[in-house]
Amino acid sequence: MGFEIKLPLFEGPFDLMLFFIERDELDIYDIPISKITRDFLDYLDQLEKMEIEVASDFILFAATLMKIKSKMLIPKPDLDENGVEIDPREELVQHLLEYRKYKSVVATLAQLEDERMAKLERGNVLAELKGWSSMDQVEAEIQDLDLFKLLNVFTKVMAKFVSRTDDTIHTVIQYPYTIEQQKNLVLEQLKEKQRIPFTDFIDVKAEKIFVIYTFLAILELLQLAQITIKIGEGFNNFWVENLEE
Repeated sequence: MGFEIKLPLFEGPFDLMLFFIERDELDIYDIPISKITRDFLDYLDQLEKMEIEVASDFILFAATLMKIKSKMLIPKPDLDENGVEIDPREELVQHLLEYRKYKSVVATLAQLEDERMAKLERGNVLAELKGWSSMDQVEAEIQDLDLFKLLNVFTKVMAKFVSRTDDTIHTVIQYPYTIEQQKNLVLEQLKEKQRIPFTDFIDVKAEKIFVIYTFLAILELLQLAQITIKIGEGFNNFWVENLEE
């Protein structure tokens, strides 16, 4: 039985360097060149053992690391114009900082790209309809849809709508009664008589709406404690009486 080794793939040598720095929590301004060089070469060695072709930029970067390492081992360091010692790692650090900055921007741009790809673009309606019809296998008529057919269908729908509205007529009638008006009628009748059977109110005007409004007025007067009713005046009838003072 064999086994498989999987190595992470990096976009370039700077990407690999940032991985080592973040993995080991190293200070990017004070890179331990010896350790970084060893880790970098070990990674390339594993790629070669797995018969993976190593890109030339990785090989060039490995040579640069070894050059920096050799400069740091020289007893006599290089000095600038002011006599200050030149750190051989300075150029590498600047390149790493620039790469990290651009890498963070790339992640933001990738997110914006995903959001933009999720939005639909305004395109050719006829071409889209044909595509949908062929994809969903709907009737072939939609494949030749044009403005004239749309207007024709719209005209037919509007004609049906007009004919339907012409056949349906609603008439709203305002009734000439109010609850307040019928309350006054009941109280006026009770001024002449102490009690009145409910059928007498029906005899005033034998109209269904009149009787309903009168009955609702009696119920409201009962709630206001202005009158009382007593059962016992024939079938489905009752007395409407004034309250005793």
